[in-house]
Amino acid sequence: MRAMLLTGFGGPEMLEYREDHPEPEPGPGEVRVRVGAAALNNTDIWTREGAYGSPDDPSASAGWRREPLAFPRIQGADVAGVVDQVGPGVPRERTGERVLVDPMLYEGGERELVDTEYLGSERDGGFAEYVTVPAGNAHPVDSPLSDAELATFPTAYTTAMRMLNRAGVRAGETLVVTGASGGVGSALIQLASIRGARVAAVVGTGKAERARELGAEWVVDRHTDDLAAALREAMSGRPAEVVADVVAGGSFGPLLRALGPLGRYVVAGAIAGPLVEADLRTVYLRQLTLVGSSFGTHEDFAEMVGHIRAGRLRPLLAGTHPLSELREAQRRFTSKDFFGKLAVVPGA
Repeated sequence: MRAMLLTGFGGPEMLEYREDHPEPEPGPGEVRVRVGAAALNNTDIWTREGAYGSPDDPSASAGWRREPLAFPRIQGADVAGVVDQVGPGVPRERTGERVLVDPMLYEGGERELVDTEYLGSERDGGFAEYVTVPAGNAHPVDSPLSDAELATFPTAYTTAMRMLNRAGVRAGETLVVTGASGGVGSALIQLASIRGARVAAVVGTGKAERARELGAEWVVDRHTDDLAAALREAMSGRPAEVVADVVAGGSFGPLLRALGPLGRYVVAGAIAGPLVEADLRTVYLRQLTLVGSSFGTHEDFAEMVGHIRAGRLRPLLAGTHPLSELREAQRRFTSKDFFGKLAVVPGA
């Protein structure tokens, strides 16, 4: 089958396109999915670069679990397609189902999520013609959306759902969303708006109107000199109850200052840099809560799929590439010159 193999930590040259890779076979309790499309994520880039570090050495090369990764590996967590084979113990009637795949590979409750395996990291993923997953991770979907559009949802929207649930975002609260033109950020705008929260979106230049179309009430340019002051001005002096951050870096301190007393800061990414500085007096004098969040539970995923089936979520597909052009797709992904998500199509 056609597949893109990650052969080691490093740059795009570590991605090797093959047309003779063995097809996977579903094991007990598993299904095989013929991949219609698989979307790109920051995790793909950071995993390829080995950028997660280790608990003792932030500069060490490691996968997202901060431990060594087995190579070669087929990446690609966000998969939409059709079940074409079932393994022992799975009803044959599932063959032919159109599915969206939950990429989190764990059993048990949310505590097990912390040590989960992730599709495309600890197990081969969807940057190939076929992928096998536990049958329970393949959710049937009946939707007019294309496979590429469906593939925009799994990681980004489930991560966003997890952030909102971890921070306890409620109707009427004000939520600041960073990286609002990216996958998780745009998902946060939509999912928070469904809850009745009011959103202040932080975006790059030229992306304000798209954020407003998704439901943002206020929009602030991320290039402003004083982000905290710009947010206060945009919201007419109103402090935020919650900040949902995927950027970090130099904006960490200003974002904390944008929170009111008893505010909550939830973080699920650090694309501008994982090592940050802040005045801890801001944290303890305002009695702020700092919350870490990563990926999403099976329950978060099921909740997100429910929104898809009800037509409440808008896919933000910025473009597609043939699987053989994954290197170019990742180059475009890292440029951040688009709004939404990119996907690869194995059959193109």
